[in-house]
Amino acid sequence: MLDHRLVQTAVIGNSKSDHPVILPMEAPELEVWRRRHPKYTYWCGYELGGCGGRLMDRLYRDKACHFAHVAGGPTCGRAATGESSADHLFVKRGLRRLLDKHGQRGEVRTRDLGSGPGGAVDLHLPAARRRLRFQVSPLDYRSWRAADLDLGGDVDEVDWFFRTDGPLAEEVLARDGYILRFRLETRGGERRVYIGTRTHDGPSVRWDPLEDCRIEQVGLVAPSAGATPPLGRRTKPFTFPLAGPLVFALDEGTAVPEGSPFASEGRRLAMADVRPAGSPIVRAVLSLPDDTAPPSAAHVYRAVDRASMLVREGVEGWAVRLDRFVRLDAHEAARTGLAGVLPELPEQRPVPAPQTRQPDRPSPVVPPRAVSSATVRKQRAKDDALVLTRDQAVVRVREILTDAAAEGRTLRWSDLGAQLGNPLKSVSERERIDFLVEVDSPLWDSKAVLSVLLAGDNGGLLSCLPAVLHRLGVGGAQGLSTDSPPLHAWVKQERERGIALYGTSPRPVPRRRPVTTPTRTLTAQQWRDVGASLRGVQQHKRERTDARHATAGEIRQVRALYDRVQRKMSDLGGAFRRTKRTNRVMLLARTWLALTAPGAQTPANRSPEQAQALRTSAAELSAELNAIAAELEAVKAQYW
Repeated sequence: MLDHRLVQTAVIGNSKSDHPVILPMEAPELEVWRRRHPKYTYWCGYELGGCGGRLMDRLYRDKACHFAHVAGGPTCGRAATGESSADHLFVKRGLRRLLDKHGQRGEVRTRDLGSGPGGAVDLHLPAARRRLRFQVSPLDYRSWRAADLDLGGDVDEVDWFFRTDGPLAEEVLARDGYILRFRLETRGGERRVYIGTRTHDGPSVRWDPLEDCRIEQVGLVAPSAGATPPLGRRTKPFTFPLAGPLVFALDEGTAVPEGSPFASEGRRLAMADVRPAGSPIVRAVLSLPDDTAPPSAAHVYRAVDRASMLVREGVEGWAVRLDRFVRLDAHEAARTGLAGVLPELPEQRPVPAPQTRQPDRPSPVVPPRAVSSATVRKQRAKDDALVLTRDQAVVRVREILTDAAAEGRTLRWSDLGAQLGNPLKSVSERERIDFLVEVDSPLWDSKAVLSVLLAGDNGGLLSCLPAVLHRLGVGGAQGLSTDSPPLHAWVKQERERGIALYGTSPRPVPRRRPVTTPTRTLTAQQWRDVGASLRGVQQHKRERTDARHATAGEIRQVRALYDRVQRKMSDLGGAFRRTKRTNRVMLLARTWLALTAPGAQTPANRSPEQAQALRTSAAELSAELNAIAAELEAVKAQYW
């Protein structure tokens, strides 16, 4: 019986060999291969999941060369026969050669994970107490987790090398901050192994040949990676957002456990009683920024931004991370259960009215004037404002502006000063700039600039806003005036980002763009093209003066230019502000095309637009459309 399967891989020597080979597919290459290796014998080896029978090479001129089983051998149930079916053996051989090259002691073994002997390749480095797992077959998270625990039983670290990207690779990237990859490429009768590294800093993978790598105490080190991938496990805890408001009170009498796994650079830890929304009070570690004044244990605070829960895998307990907070007044704090109970107000008794001239009649009792709760809150806020420190004022302004962004409104500086009292009274322009810079610091791309929500007494932008933006590092803000159209457009966009970030339903926002003016200046070549079109218009006016003289080719040209401009405006969206001239030309083109369409009749009672279109030549309309298209190209180059 003839063997019609295209078997591309085999082992050399005997059926138990782990020395792989790929048969060259082209006839000239196979002839060279035979001359170089006349004594090779090929086998459908057990390490390939094969039957153990002998193979022979078949040379063809009209189709791909391949291996075939020798007649009379055992029945073969080998599943994979392509050039990648021996990848585990090529990885195994490459690792052995690397160990010999660097004089290292280690053990290399292939693993059968249920689908054949080529599921994975393990390298054990006893001196470094480390294992390297090259995962050839696909793996899900639960299987990976179980294998990771099993491989790490007698070593300190396990390095995973994945063959392809996928959900598991992305999970490891999120956990460790980097992933290690491997791939193979065919070179003649070999499959060359490459090692790749990918980090959060970039989506691309940097590849190096396995033979160029080196084995050290930290494992396998690729030349292009250097010290880029963090060697070791994840240093930061996992973060899960907490829904709803959160209140807390510090406990200065309890120290944070020594060597807390939640410690990180730029943060301070403190023990606190924490009450998330809809939950009982719990004792937890609190992670706060160390560049702000610490809260006082004598007060209760509420998180301004959404708080997050920090979890370290394999570590008992949890922590809460928050960046901004505001102090609650005594009555609000008492309602949280984290502060002392306020004494009840004394019962108010009615005050008798003064005696009238008629003592024999009872005088009516006038009750005391009722004071609304809103008035009480305003008075309490006013009293609190008088004692706010500068740091407390910064936190309070952040909260006020965040609430304003969530509601889609702006706030006058004078109204803000009335709310906060002393900290913002009689401040100079320089002091106001310093204060607003502190309110918006630190600023990163995922935050919105809160200062854009403040307006001057005239309702316009704050006069100091350009200086504040420049101090915060917003590009293009230096030297702009508050009546600059680019600045107004940028402020409008930044306010929309604030609504998206701090609204009741937060949603992702694009990265902040610098304050730039869309450049509509044409290049020299574009100006030459426009000039040539205008000269053509003048020449055309002497020859054909209206739309009724347009040829079929000219009509097609105008329609193509009109469609081109339409597409470009659709692609740019809001980045291109349509001017009156643009609207006029596009309306003229639509009318012109309707009047020059095949079978169109010239109306007897013409509208002003139709009359103007009939007076316009094809060359004149083409020149106008060309100029708008060039202008759109310039805007697109500015943004993309």
